[in-house]
Amino acid sequence: MDQNPAIRVRGLQKSFQQLHVLTGVDFDVARGSVFALLGSNGAGKTTVVRILSTLLRPDDGTATVNGCDVVAQPARVRESISLTGQFAAVDEILTGRENLIMVARLRRVPDPRRVADDLLAQFGLADAGARRVATYSGGMRRRLDIAMSFIGDPPVIFLDEPTTGLDPEARLEVWKMIRDLAGGGTTILLTTQHLEEAEKLADRIAILHRGTIIASGTLAELRELLPPARVEYVETQPTLEEIFLATVGGGEAQR
Repeated sequence: MDQNPAIRVRGLQKSFQQLHVLTGVDFDVARGSVFALLGSNGAGKTTVVRILSTLLRPDDGTATVNGCDVVAQPARVRESISLTGQFAAVDEILTGRENLIMVARLRRVPDPRRVADDLLAQFGLADAGARRVATYSGGMRRRLDIAMSFIGDPPVIFLDEPTTGLDPEARLEVWKMIRDLAGGGTTILLTTQHLEEAEKLADRIAILHRGTIIASGTLAELRELLPPARVEYVETQPTLEEIFLATVGGGEAQR
């Protein structure tokens, strides 16, 4: 186990009346890595994120984020994190730039207007910065939401199913941003029920099932859990996603 992980979880348990959502969850997340928590609907992924972000108190077990205990030191944990939920938490009345300035001021970041302009450029929203968010597409709102999470350079970011409801092009845009964030040293815990998403982004993957981690490791390590694959020569056909992107003109940019 990493001696100084960004996130450490041991024996985490949580129930809601008679429903046992988490029954003993253990994992570490290395600093500057992307960790994917994979599971079907109802597996407990969002409950784990809510506990780690201090929005929910565990029934038992311990969890630390950036070296701070989520129960004993919640204020210090909140100073170290940012959270992007399943639905974009943006104000539709404000413009994209105004959303970013508002969050920068709330986090007491110096020169919030400059920070907003820099993030609009970084996330490909400079041309839309003066428009009300109500006019944004789903992918643009998601990019703005993630940009808001980046304000203040938090060392740990939680992304709870960040591509929910996005079209293929927008999903690829979000994937690129996640890679860029991790490349800059940010630790990212990503929850998803999409296998491809975990495969493309994660340094390590944990599979959450019925309230506990049933498998964890790199993609190569998880593949070793299955029998060796048979070698067969088959004709491959383009996927529907490839056809869609090529048809709308996004295929070349993503290759």
